[in-house]
Amino acid sequence: MPGALRSRVRPGLILAGAVMLALAAPLVAQDAGAPAVAPILTLDQNRFFLESDFGRAVVERERAATAALEEENKRIEAELVAEERALTEQRATLPADEFSALATAFDEKVERIRSAQDAKSRVLVEQRDRERQEFLRLVVPVLDGLLAERQATAILDRGTVIRSLSAIDITDEAIAKLNAALAAPDAAP
Repeated sequence: MPGALRSRVRPGLILAGAVMLALAAPLVAQDAGAPAVAPILTLDQNRFFLESDFGRAVVERERAATAALEEENKRIEAELVAEERALTEQRATLPADEFSALATAFDEKVERIRSAQDAKSRVLVEQRDRERQEFLRLVVPVLDGLLAERQATAILDRGTVIRSLSAIDITDEAIAKLNAALAAPDAAP
Protein backbone atom coordinates (compact mmCIF):
# COMPACT_ATOMS: atom_id res chain seq x y z
CA MET A 1 0.00 0.00 0.00
CA PRO A 2 2.79 2.50 0.72
CA GLY A 3 3.93 2.10 -2.89
CA ALA A 4 0.43 2.83 -4.19
CA LEU A 5 0.16 5.90 -1.99
CA ARG A 6 3.54 7.06 -3.15
CA SER A 7 2.54 6.70 -6.81
CA ARG A 8 -0.64 8.75 -6.27
CA VAL A 9 1.08 11.49 -4.27
CA ARG A 10 4.09 11.83 -6.53
CA PRO A 11 2.12 12.89 -9.66
CA GLY A 12 0.24 15.47 -7.56
CA LEU A 13 3.47 16.90 -6.21
CA ILE A 14 5.03 16.87 -9.64
CA LEU A 15 2.02 18.70 -11.09
CA ALA A 16 2.07 21.31 -8.28
CA GLY A 17 5.81 21.79 -8.74
CA ALA A 18 5.42 22.19 -12.49
CA VAL A 19 2.69 24.83 -12.05
CA MET A 20 4.83 26.76 -9.55
CA LEU A 21 7.82 26.66 -11.89
CA ALA A 22 5.70 27.80 -14.83
CA LEU A 23 4.38 30.75 -12.87
CA ALA A 24 7.81 31.72 -11.54
CA ALA A 25 9.68 31.12 -14.81
CA PRO A 26 9.07 34.58 -16.31
CA LEU A 27 10.58 36.21 -13.23
CA VAL A 28 13.49 33.80 -12.82
CA ALA A 29 14.36 33.48 -16.51
CA GLN A 30 15.03 37.20 -16.99
CA ASP A 31 18.49 38.44 -17.83
CA ALA A 32 20.17 40.11 -14.88
CA GLY A 33 19.60 43.58 -16.34
CA ALA A 34 16.27 42.95 -18.05
CA PRO A 35 13.02 43.98 -16.37
CA ALA A 36 10.86 41.17 -15.06
CA VAL A 37 7.89 40.08 -17.15
CA ALA A 38 4.90 39.73 -14.87
CA PRO A 39 1.15 40.00 -15.41
CA ILE A 40 0.75 42.36 -12.46
CA LEU A 41 3.07 45.17 -11.42
CA THR A 42 3.13 47.32 -8.30
CA LEU A 43 3.79 51.02 -7.91
CA ASP A 44 4.18 53.14 -4.79
CA GLN A 45 1.95 56.02 -5.91
CA ASN A 46 3.07 58.35 -3.15
CA ARG A 47 6.78 57.85 -3.91
CA PHE A 48 6.07 58.07 -7.64
CA PHE A 49 4.64 61.55 -7.17
CA LEU A 50 6.94 62.85 -4.42
CA GLU A 51 10.21 61.61 -5.92
CA SER A 52 9.50 62.57 -9.52
CA ASP A 53 10.83 65.93 -10.73
CA PHE A 54 7.25 67.02 -11.41
CA GLY A 55 6.11 66.07 -7.91
CA ARG A 56 9.09 67.75 -6.27
CA ALA A 57 8.37 70.96 -8.16
CA VAL A 58 4.67 70.82 -7.19
CA VAL A 59 5.51 70.23 -3.53
CA GLU A 60 8.03 73.08 -3.54
CA ARG A 61 5.54 75.49 -5.11
CA GLU A 62 2.90 74.35 -2.62
CA ARG A 63 5.27 74.86 0.33
CA ALA A 64 6.31 78.31 -0.88
CA ALA A 65 2.70 79.41 -1.45
CA THR A 66 1.60 78.03 1.92
CA ALA A 67 4.51 79.72 3.71
CA ALA A 68 3.71 83.04 2.00
CA LEU A 69 0.05 82.78 3.02
CA GLU A 70 1.01 81.89 6.60
CA GLU A 71 3.37 84.87 6.73
CA GLU A 72 0.65 87.14 5.37
CA ASN A 73 -1.80 85.78 7.96
CA LYS A 74 0.68 86.49 10.78
CA ARG A 75 1.21 90.04 9.53
CA ILE A 76 -2.53 90.67 9.26
CA GLU A 77 -3.12 89.17 12.69
CA ALA A 78 -0.50 91.47 14.25
CA GLU A 79 -2.09 94.49 12.55
CA LEU A 80 -5.56 93.50 13.76
CA VAL A 81 -4.36 92.91 17.32
CA ALA A 82 -2.79 96.38 17.34
CA GLU A 83 -5.96 97.93 15.91
CA GLU A 84 -8.09 96.11 18.50
CA ARG A 85 -5.87 97.38 21.32
CA ALA A 86 -6.17 100.94 20.04
CA LEU A 87 -9.93 100.55 19.79
CA THR A 88 -10.08 99.18 23.35
CA GLU A 89 -8.07 102.16 24.60
CA GLN A 90 -10.51 104.55 22.89
CA ARG A 91 -13.47 102.95 24.62
CA ALA A 92 -13.01 105.00 27.80
CA THR A 93 -12.92 108.31 25.90
CA LEU A 94 -15.66 107.78 23.30
CA PRO A 95 -19.43 107.96 23.67
CA ALA A 96 -21.01 104.48 23.71
CA ASP A 97 -22.77 104.83 20.35
CA GLU A 98 -19.58 106.04 18.62
CA PHE A 99 -17.52 103.22 20.14
CA SER A 100 -20.21 100.68 19.16
CA ALA A 101 -20.08 101.89 15.55
CA LEU A 102 -16.25 101.60 15.52
CA ALA A 103 -16.40 98.13 17.12
CA THR A 104 -18.97 96.96 14.56
CA ALA A 105 -16.85 98.31 11.70
CA PHE A 106 -13.81 96.51 13.14
CA ASP A 107 -15.73 93.22 13.44
CA GLU A 108 -16.91 93.53 9.83
CA LYS A 109 -13.34 94.24 8.71
CA VAL A 110 -12.12 91.13 10.54
CA GLU A 111 -14.82 89.00 8.87
CA ARG A 112 -13.93 90.37 5.40
CA ILE A 113 -10.26 89.62 5.98
CA ARG A 114 -11.04 86.14 7.30
CA SER A 115 -13.18 85.42 4.23
CA ALA A 116 -10.46 86.70 1.90
CA GLN A 117 -7.77 84.61 3.59
CA ASP A 118 -10.01 81.52 3.56
CA ALA A 119 -10.55 82.07 -0.17
CA LYS A 120 -6.77 82.24 -0.70
CA SER A 121 -6.40 78.99 1.20
CA ARG A 122 -9.06 77.34 -0.97
CA VAL A 123 -7.24 78.56 -4.09
CA LEU A 124 -4.09 76.80 -2.86
CA VAL A 125 -6.01 73.55 -2.34
CA GLU A 126 -7.61 73.85 -5.78
CA GLN A 127 -4.20 74.51 -7.34
CA ARG A 128 -2.77 71.44 -5.61
CA ASP A 129 -5.67 69.33 -6.88
CA ARG A 130 -5.22 70.66 -10.45
CA GLU A 131 -1.50 69.85 -10.36
CA ARG A 132 -2.17 66.33 -9.06
CA GLN A 133 -4.69 65.83 -11.88
CA GLU A 134 -2.12 67.11 -14.37
CA PHE A 135 0.39 64.63 -12.93
CA LEU A 136 -2.07 61.79 -13.45
CA ARG A 137 -2.62 62.91 -17.04
CA LEU A 138 1.13 63.06 -17.72
CA VAL A 139 1.94 59.66 -16.24
CA VAL A 140 -0.54 57.65 -18.31
CA PRO A 141 1.82 57.23 -21.31
CA VAL A 142 4.72 56.31 -19.01
CA LEU A 143 2.69 53.69 -17.16
CA ASP A 144 1.23 52.37 -20.42
CA GLY A 145 4.78 51.96 -21.73
CA LEU A 146 5.81 50.05 -18.63
CA LEU A 147 2.78 47.78 -18.95
CA ALA A 148 3.78 47.01 -22.53
CA GLU A 149 7.49 46.53 -21.75
CA ARG A 150 6.73 44.17 -18.89
CA GLN A 151 3.90 42.43 -20.78
CA ALA A 152 1.65 43.17 -17.81
CA THR A 153 -2.08 43.67 -17.63
CA ALA A 154 -2.36 45.75 -14.44
CA ILE A 155 -0.50 48.04 -12.07
CA LEU A 156 -1.61 47.90 -8.45
CA ASP A 157 -0.78 50.37 -5.72
CA ARG A 158 1.98 48.79 -3.65
CA GLY A 159 0.12 49.74 -0.47
CA THR A 160 -2.81 47.47 -1.37
CA VAL A 161 -0.62 44.43 -2.03
CA ILE A 162 0.00 42.20 0.96
CA ARG A 163 3.03 40.38 -0.44
CA SER A 164 4.89 40.49 -3.74
CA LEU A 165 8.29 40.03 -5.29
CA SER A 166 10.34 43.18 -5.50
CA ALA A 167 10.90 42.43 -9.20
CA ILE A 168 7.36 43.59 -9.99
CA ASP A 169 7.72 46.97 -8.23
CA ILE A 170 8.20 49.53 -11.00
CA THR A 171 8.28 52.67 -8.83
CA ASP A 172 11.95 53.55 -9.42
CA GLU A 173 11.69 52.77 -13.12
CA ALA A 174 8.48 54.79 -13.45
CA ILE A 175 10.08 57.80 -11.74
CA ALA A 176 13.11 57.64 -14.03
CA LYS A 177 10.98 57.29 -17.18
CA LEU A 178 8.63 60.10 -16.15
CA ASN A 179 11.55 62.42 -15.40
CA ALA A 180 13.10 61.58 -18.78
CA ALA A 181 9.79 62.08 -20.60
CA LEU A 182 9.16 65.44 -18.94
CA ALA A 183 12.73 66.56 -19.59
CA ALA A 184 12.26 66.01 -23.33
CA PRO A 185 12.04 69.32 -25.27
CA ASP A 186 8.44 68.72 -26.40
CA ALA A 187 7.16 67.73 -22.95
CA ALA A 188 4.95 70.18 -21.05
CA PRO A 189 5.56 70.24 -17.26
